[in-house]
Amino acid sequence: MDEQAKKTALRMIPYGIYVLTAGTKDGDIAAATVNWVTQTSFAPPLVAIGVKADSGAYAVGRSAGRLVLNVLGQGQQGPAFAFFKPAEYADGKLSGETVAWAANGAPILTGAPAAVELTLLEVVERGDHHIFVAEVTDAHLNRAIDGRPDEAVLHMKDLGEKVFYGG
Repeated sequence: MDEQAKKTALRMIPYGIYVLTAGTKDGDIAAATVNWVTQTSFAPPLVAIGVKADSGAYAVGRSAGRLVLNVLGQGQQGPAFAFFKPAEYADGKLSGETVAWAANGAPILTGAPAAVELTLLEVVERGDHHIFVAEVTDAHLNRAIDGRPDEAVLHMKDLGEKVFYGG
């Protein structure tokens, strides 16, 4: 296989940028920037998320089974980069971002325009990222979304010319 062709072709898949959070206020908390996300079913509403198998978000998320997928919006490069490294919870903030607590117990980034609460249903263990298949149990809009919702999302290309994931 031509490695450069593979990288280029796979990097042509458009990616939104999200922060996956897991854990509870009184227990372990973890978060990670993720971008391999897609809705896989309308009824019930299901999403699939690629999560790095050796990450804290993977360990805490798999153990807790309750997650929040925080959808980052245009201009939120700061939080995207903040969660590239392990999250720290202090003074009511997760890696400097204000949080609220979802009904399922996981943290919600209040600065993200939208978030969905998730219950983990299955983990597909293949490769260096495993797939979390999760059911959407609640949804939050932290601010009004004008225009097309998919145009309000922070995209991989918004992180800079040299930032890629995949390939």
